[in-house]
Amino acid sequence: MKNLPYLIAIILLIAWTIGVLKYNAEGYIHTLLILALVTILYRLVRRKELL
Repeated sequence: MKNLPYLIAIILLIAWTIGVLKYNAEGYIHTLLILALVTILYRLVRRKELL
């Protein structure tokens, strides 16, 4: 369960990359990138709090 946010972020980044390269879905694809970055940042902040 500790790696779940990273897994979600990786899936979102892959989906974003595929969407940008294959489909030109305007702002919806960029939303996936933002969600992935927020997930990674959240995980990093939580890790610092636990140390």
